Amino acid sequence: MPGRAIGKELNLGYAGNLSRSSDAIIMNRVVKPSDTVGIEFGDPVVLNDDNTYSKMGEGDSAESFAGIALREVKQATVFTSSKGVYMPGDPCDVAERGTVTVVCSVGTPKSGGPVYVRIAENASKPNGIVGGYEAEADAANTVLIPNAKWKTGRMDTNRVAEVTILTRNQP
Repeated sequence: MPGRAIGKELNLGYAGNLSRSSDAIIMNRVVKPSDTVGIEFGDPVVLNDDNTYSKMGEGDSAESFAGIALREVKQATVFTSSKGVYMPGDPCDVAERGTVTVVCSVGTPKSGGPVYVRIAENASKPNGIVGGYEAEADAANTVLIPNAKWKTGRMDTNRVAEVTILTRNQP
């Protein structure tokens, strides 16, 4: 069925949904108990030396990218919002390979185009969120995720788009 009905285009869904499951690898590990922030559905995550996950953000490198947090089993508990979060100490499902819906905060994705994650704030990019996905580079403020590509280049009105992780970056 096409993604259009009576002249309207349907949304792609919520961040953190596994959108194409034929080639997905999903891993579950605990969110680092000492972290001060949780990992929201769709966030990029890093694998820590103690076999736990943390939200990717300031100071992280492309090599530390482990995958994208999924809304695989856990659900949002606030029914007025689609956001859900894995709190420190919670088990967290992460797509290590496959296609996932994410929010693209800066730029317009192009099919097969590069995926960047913001690791530092930039006042000239007010929509840029540390730990957020972007479709354009911003010097040292973003890192290129070399094993990820924008899937279709389509982005809905909520800025949700699909990212495909081509190969596993972490064991």
